[in-house]
Amino acid sequence: MSEKEKFNRSLLLRLLGLVIPYPVVFFIAILSIILLALLGPLRPALIIEMINRFIVVDGGELQSYGDTTQQVINWFTSDASIPNQLLSWTVLLIALLIFESIILFLFTYLSGLLGQLIIRDIRINLFKHFNSFKLSYFDRTPNGTVVTRMISDIEAIAEVFSAGLLTILGDLLKLFAIVGWMFYLDWKLTLVVLIPIPLLIIATRLFAKAMKTSFQKERVQVNRLNTFVQEHLSGMSIVQLFNRQNREYTKFKEINKEHRQAHIDAVWAFSIFFPVVELLSSLSIAGLILWGMWQIDMDPVKIKGAAGLMFGFILWVQMLYRPIRQLADRFNILQRGMVRAERVFEVIDEKIRLKFQEVKKYSG
Repeated sequence: MSEKEKFNRSLLLRLLGLVIPYPVVFFIAILSIILLALLGPLRPALIIEMINRFIVVDGGELQSYGDTTQQVINWFTSDASIPNQLLSWTVLLIALLIFESIILFLFTYLSGLLGQLIIRDIRINLFKHFNSFKLSYFDRTPNGTVVTRMISDIEAIAEVFSAGLLTILGDLLKLFAIVGWMFYLDWKLTLVVLIPIPLLIIATRLFAKAMKTSFQKERVQVNRLNTFVQEHLSGMSIVQLFNRQNREYTKFKEINKEHRQAHIDAVWAFSIFFPVVELLSSLSIAGLILWGMWQIDMDPVKIKGAAGLMFGFILWVQMLYRPIRQLADRFNILQRGMVRAERVFEVIDEKIRLKFQEVKKYSG
């Protein structure tokens, strides 16, 4: 393991240590994201059963479930006509969606609250730390850099907790839940669907590497832009006194151009990655349809039993690629926060504090 990887791991652990003062909020947020990861893949499984039981009738082999699940299914399908049974299952799906929406609201609120509580603590600690620095630090550090550390860098750290770490955990759990359901129902069909996944993993790694480079450039350019604007606004009288308006304006245009280019590099990577994800998702659905047609051609009786399975697998494929596509976004947020947190922690770890000495009192 390289020294850089160790440092990144220690930095991540240091970030995680910031949640220690808020265990209740953190625990409820974790519980909410776990529930969301489990409830999402459950909906296609219910839709498969609805199609096989109430829409495709008079033939076809139904999927078999475990004893507990079968008891729930029998409870919804006993002693009622097909339209009434279908209505009961529809109500169940609507209730599940409402419950999932409530959990999503709870997670969104708590993760945002956790991020704001953490950056409040960091900002107070950082400002207190700045007040204890010697004047030599401010002589060699532009005021714009100090402002960047206090505001934009700390906001990026908040996004690590509100839209980074916890969401990555939820997306990974959802992926495992989706793949588990798919393997449970038809492992052969699942293998066909997962054929493009290695290509997606390679594309995601290349995208993450490109985004990390662009974020580092963006951080440097944001720092330069903030520093330039702050210094020239506070020192405008000197600029005008020496008649340097045109020269400073030319410098500003160059800095702004480099700042714009850093953002364009990030947009360029996004514009390539997302079409690739959509293409691979379409390939999975195409393989799913071809496999289903081949199975039906081999045994036409399976067409009725396979209708719900094919529909459910299409839903799962869409749900499968959505977290993977979002994972790249989440890792970018995490990387951006790590880069900004590194700068903030460097300031906190500075050892140039003033040494306060006790003032001796002399009696007159």
